[in-house]
Formats: sequence, C-alpha cells, structure tokens
Amino acid sequence: MSLVCGQAALNAAPPEVTSGPVTAVRIIAAADSGWLSYGRTYDEQRFSPLDQINSDNVKQLGLAWHADLDTARGQEATPLVIDGRIFITTAWSKAKAYDAVSGRLLWQYDPKVPGEAAVKACCDVVNRGMAAWGDKVFFGTLDGRLIALNRQTGKLAWSRITVDRTQPYTITGAPRVIDGKVIIGNGGAEMGVRGYITAYDAQTGKQLWRFYTVPDRPGMNQAAYLKAAEKTWNGEWWKLGGGGTVWDAMAYDPALGLLYIGVGNGAPWNQSYRSPGGGDNLYLSSIVAINAKTGAYVWHFQQTPGETWDFTATQHIILADIKIDGKVRKVLMQAPKNGFFYMLDRVTGEFLSAKAYAPMNWATGVDPKTGRPIENPEARYDKTGKPFIGFPGAGGAHSWHPMAYDPGQNTVFIPAQFAAFPYIPAKDWKPAAQGFNNGVDGAAGAMPPVPEVRNGALAATTAALLAWDPVAGKERWRVNYPGPNNGGLLATGGGLVFQGTARGDFVAYSSTDGQRLWSFPAQTGIVAPPITYRIGGQQYVAVLAGWGGVWALAPGLLSQKSGPARNVSRLLVFRLGGKGSLPALDEAFLAPLDPPAAIGSEADIAAGGARYARFCSTCHGDAAIGGGLLPDLRRSALLHDAATWQSVVHDGTLAARGMVSWSKVMSAADIETVRAYVIMRAHQDKALGEK
Repeated sequence: MSLVCGQAALNAAPPEVTSGPVTAVRIIAAADSGWLSYGRTYDEQRFSPLDQINSDNVKQLGLAWHADLDTARGQEATPLVIDGRIFITTAWSKAKAYDAVSGRLLWQYDPKVPGEAAVKACCDVVNRGMAAWGDKVFFGTLDGRLIALNRQTGKLAWSRITVDRTQPYTITGAPRVIDGKVIIGNGGAEMGVRGYITAYDAQTGKQLWRFYTVPDRPGMNQAAYLKAAEKTWNGEWWKLGGGGTVWDAMAYDPALGLLYIGVGNGAPWNQSYRSPGGGDNLYLSSIVAINAKTGAYVWHFQQTPGETWDFTATQHIILADIKIDGKVRKVLMQAPKNGFFYMLDRVTGEFLSAKAYAPMNWATGVDPKTGRPIENPEARYDKTGKPFIGFPGAGGAHSWHPMAYDPGQNTVFIPAQFAAFPYIPAKDWKPAAQGFNNGVDGAAGAMPPVPEVRNGALAATTAALLAWDPVAGKERWRVNYPGPNNGGLLATGGGLVFQGTARGDFVAYSSTDGQRLWSFPAQTGIVAPPITYRIGGQQYVAVLAGWGGVWALAPGLLSQKSGPARNVSRLLVFRLGGKGSLPALDEAFLAPLDPPAAIGSEADIAAGGARYARFCSTCHGDAAIGGGLLPDLRRSALLHDAATWQSVVHDGTLAARGMVSWSKVMSAADIETVRAYVIMRAHQDKALGEK
C-alpha cells in the first residue's frame, strides 16, 4: 500500500504568483511563497513543500521579528500570507496586517465587539483567522458579523450580520471562499441554538444560500434532506435549538465541486432532554457534503448517532488521494472528538475505515460495514440516569487544533489529548436565559478538594502528538505531553513537524520519527497552528502565541497541568539565522489565598455551588479554581465586599470587559450564595496547603 501524491505534493513547485487578486487559480496552484487559505490549500493538508528549513539545519532557526498584540486572551488564528504581507485576526475579532519580512504594522481594524458578547462564547473570545478573495480579506466576529476589508488598506468594504442576535450565537471559526462565495458558520450549541452555514457574495455581501444542519419543527416548508432528518428526532427539539453548529472544520474539492463541513454537538448535550426517546438526530456529529455552488445537500456520514457527550465532528478535515488495497481513493480524513480516526470516500461518502487513535470507554469499536459505533450501554447516561465518567470526555480526544498531513510519507499528525469527563444527568433540568444549557450537572461533577481524587485526575489527563498511518489505522510514533491544549500543526517538505505547546515552547520535530530537533521558549502557551512562507528566497515560519481557549478556562485544576498561568499575546516569525529576542517578563504575581470568614449555611453553600457550576465555571474554572486566563475568584478582593461583588455579578459594572450582569438568571440573594460557595472553596484549598 503506497501513497499516490496529491495536489499538495507536486514533484515540481508551481510557478509563484507574487501579486494581484486572490483567485481559485492561485489557491489551487498553492504557490509555496504564500499561505492563501486557512489550511493553505482547499484540501486543508497544512503541508508546505518548502524545504530551505529542514531537519539538518533547523537548529539554526531564530526569531526574525515579533509583534506584541493588544488582546490578552487566547490566540488561535492561522495567519495568511499574500503578496509579501501577513494577515492575522486576534482575540476579540480584531484584524491586523504586517510586512511579512520586517514586521512593520501596515494597518489594523477593530470591529469593536461589545464585551457583552463574551457571555455567548463557550470557549474564550477567540478567532481562528481570515479568508481572502479578490482584493479583500474576510473574517467573522464574536458577535456574529461577517466583515470584508480592503486587503491593501484595511478599510471596511462591507459588513453583514449573519445570526439572530436575540439568540446566543457566536463566530470564532475562519471563513473559506469558493468561487467568490464567502462561507461562514457559527457556534452556540452549548447555549441552545440551531446550526447552519451560509454563503455570501464576496463582492457585495449578498446572501447566496444557507444550509441548516438540523430540521425545523415538523410541518415547516424545508428541504428534503431536513424532512428526512425529522424522522430521527423526537419530542420538541426545535424549542431547545437542537445544536449542530458548524463552528470550525471545512474542506473543498474543486474537481468535484463539493464543500465538506463538520457538524457539531446537540443542544442540549443530554439527549433525554433534546430528543426524548432517542433517535440518531441527524445531522449532528456528521460530515456533510454540500454542492458549493448551490448549497444543496449531496451526502452525509454520521460518526456519533444520538450524540450525547459533546462529540462534535467539527475537527479538522483533510482531503487526499491515497492508494488503498491497490486502488486510488479520493478520501476524506478526520480525527474527531469521539476518539476514532475516520476515512471516507469523499466522492460518495462511503465509509472506508475507523480506528481508535485514543483510549476510550464509551464504545468498543465500530461496525466494519456501516461505521456505526458499538456503544457501551453504561455510557448512555441520558438513558440510564446514572453518572458516567467518559473517556474521552467533552474536551475530545482531538479538539479544534488543526492536524497536518505529509503526502510524501502518507502520515497524518494529530494533536491528541486524553482526559475524562463526568457526565452526570441534571435532574428536572430546564434551559436558562443565559449561560450553558447542556443538561448535565456541573456541580455534582466538580473536582472535590480531596488530594487522592485530584492527583488521580491530574495523572490521567495527558496529551500527545501522534504520527498516524491512515491506511493501516495505527500509530507510527508519538511525542507525549503532560497536559492538553497543545497547538495545531504544520508539516513541511524539510521533513519537519512544527507545534507549539501549552507549556510555552515552539518545537520542530522530525516528521519521520518524532525526534525533537529545535525549540524556542515563547513565554506563553501556544495553541494556534503555525504556517510557513517564502519571500526573497528566504523561508519563514510564523505562529501566534497566547495561552487561552477552553482549557485555560473551564477545567480548573487541570488547566494548571496543561500550561502556564499567564497570557503574553504575540505574533512570532522565525528564519534561519534570526537574531531576535523577546523582552524579559516581569515575575508573575498571584494574589494569596486570603478569604474572609465563612458565610452562609450549608444549604446556601450547596445552592451557590450549583449556581457557580452552571453559570460561572465555564470561565472561572471548575470548583472555583481559575485556569490562569481570567480571575481566580478564590483570590479575588471582591470576596471581602458583598456590595462590590453584587455590583459586578448582579449589576454588570464590568460588562464592557466581558463580565456581564447575571441578573437574568440569579437574584441578588442567589448571587450571595455563590460568594458563600467561593469563600468556602478558598478555605478548603488553603487548608490543603495552597498559598
């Protein structure tokens, strides 16, 4: 079994195009001088044939220049490099352009996303990047806009609201542009929305088509594929949104004219509330092929029928032409959250294979003919009503961080992570007007202040960079990491795989055996994927640094294993012989655990813990242990002053900074019970010796 080289592995590099409008010809030709689309090419392989920087000389790699950013939150964007300029988006959906050689700032654009939009985001106020077409660049904003800017000047060309702003939609993913159509999805399934993806005219912003991923209520006039999906749902799912948001993965085959999208989780997660009585719930947790010109449904493959674990199929999709059993197949590859690595025929959607790339206990395998998972009955907490400690958990065996594929070696590189999650069904659950609406009991699943439990959870939560043989369905080599949330990947013709780590190193590995060949201390965790480009005969490697995302927020104690408790947001650019350096950091300051005297009854504290788990933990950490990106409330001075606590939590005095009022879902008395709970938690951890 051997690889047949695909589009991204031409023996001779295509002629470079150094200026002019971005077109399909330029993106498909994939001139190695630039990086014109999110995955570099429409097939999203994130492989560059550039080999000036290689395994022999990578030790000479040094910092060429860096640019400090004005947003101290998670940085997840893939830069674009077009005609000598590098374009990025940052947290809070800001856009910037630099000279790609000197680092000189050319322009910047702030869409002024209101701080109140942060409450609608599940996983930090991040943005994953831009798309380009013609003379424009395009990106989404956290508050649901699609923005078009003049590429040369950064001036606004047009802006379109793509969501119903009365509902908790967000945009964090990067758009793609296909034949003048800007395609963008959205997020919000944790809060309770209905998923869809939309195409807009690149020149005017006019909406061209919209594709919904879950059906509307029965009796509505909707497309045949949605009417067919109705049969796989029960109850009144449309009142809860249903979920299925398309918040990240897309890939495109120009020869077939097919756009491939990854569809997200259900809303709420717990299927017993979303679709009582079960059902497959199409098209949740599915790969769907769409006619890119018309937006019409073509085929689908569902990875996790009846999804109830937050097992999205929104993870990175890669297209390649591979020889399997003597026959060249046009395949689609994905390593989604559920822990299986899938290969599908991308022409027909035929299931080819699925092999476990991570440990799991929710399923024992897949049916070799249908690809349907063979579930562990105990995993169905939605049916049993009993807690289930699931592996992988809601964080997924692979999250949004992009994979890479080396076509010459026929190897997929996966930023995998291994962590469990306590799925505990919430009793008598009802959706709230604000915050997470997932139908699980976060308070019951919070990490208790018991050293044995904490140490066991820390030991079981790890990660790895996996080199994966997609045909054999097995691991070739791995690099182990102490914790999750390590960065996305880049593979190059120089025999290298680049990845940033949550601990703050930017690393180059040998793509053949995983040997660590070079590293650079970035002073902050790196979660974004790198890129490479060539200008004036010089190859560069660039990456956004800045600790953030869901693992820097919600997991509490586990966040401290994954990465540093600080964010230093920068764009870093490297070249051979680079002599740049980063300024020294001030010593990090962490306020001591010095809580006021305990307040509230046991009943008050228990009620406050339940409210904290549902409304506060997604940003301030499990069991009130901060993940380093936002304030650790156990250490907050607000604990000492009930009036100030109320002004922030109830009245929303810090709304412009993202800390909105919670008066929609909690009264002043309710909010005081949350303070009582956090004070109690601070005393517990101080008693355990934490300072």
